Amino acid sequence: MPTATRPGPLTVSLLPPHEAYDYEYYKARLADPALLEDSVAICVFRAPLLAIPAGGQRLGGYHPVTDMNVGLAVRDLLQGRPGFTNLRLRWSPYPDSCPVVEWGEKSPTLWGRYDYVTLGRFYGYSDVAIDEFSTRSAARRGLQTPSSAPRLRSPAVQ
Repeated sequence: MPTATRPGPLTVSLLPPHEAYDYEYYKARLADPALLEDSVAICVFRAPLLAIPAGGQRLGGYHPVTDMNVGLAVRDLLQGRPGFTNLRLRWSPYPDSCPVVEWGEKSPTLWGRYDYVTLGRFYGYSDVAIDEFSTRSAARRGLQTPSSAPRLRSPAVQ
């Protein structure tokens, strides 16, 4: 697998996808796990994390990076690989997040409430994974969804 270096001791490399720490996580959640065949593990600071190509239901992807130098190295390594089209490095739109390398279509811009279904489908997650994530996120924020609300019983049913 190729390796890209930038000024300083930083080394960013690509490894086979199954060596990524989060490989099993994505395998269990993608609507089309066959995308993992063309994915790669991006190794920065000895921590390989998965980069999954766009394809099928998955319209785009992203990989968070610690800084712009790492982002440039990641972008260079993904350049020309199947499913990693329209590569771009950008600052995160959120002040508490790091820069990201993105590929494929531009992710949907969401205003107002969090729309996990739209984002989940854009990134190619299964309906089950989207539902589980939405339910957990609502619980963390203290919201109730129809599936997490307490069941009301009719007074006739005791």
